Amino acid sequence: MTRPAAPKRHLPTSPFKAPVTPRCERFALGDRVVHDTYGLGRVTRVEEEIAVLVDFGSEQIRILSPFSKMSHL
Repeated sequence: MTRPAAPKRHLPTSPFKAPVTPRCERFALGDRVVHDTYGLGRVTRVEEEIAVLVDFGSEQIRILSPFSKMSHL
C-alpha cells in the first residue's frame, strides 16, 4: 500500500480534533542549551528558523530545525 503524497486536511465539520503542529523552538545568540547527544553548549549563530550553530566546548555543531533533541537551560 502506498502513502498519499499530501497530508489529509481537517474538515471543520469533523468530529475529530485537528492535528496539532509542533511548535518550533526559537533560540537566540548566547542562549545556553542542552543537547541529548552533545551535552551543554552555547548558541553562537542563528540562521532564522533553519539552523543554529552551537559551541559545545570541544566542537561546534550546526543543528538543523526542528530542534527535537535540544532545549533551553
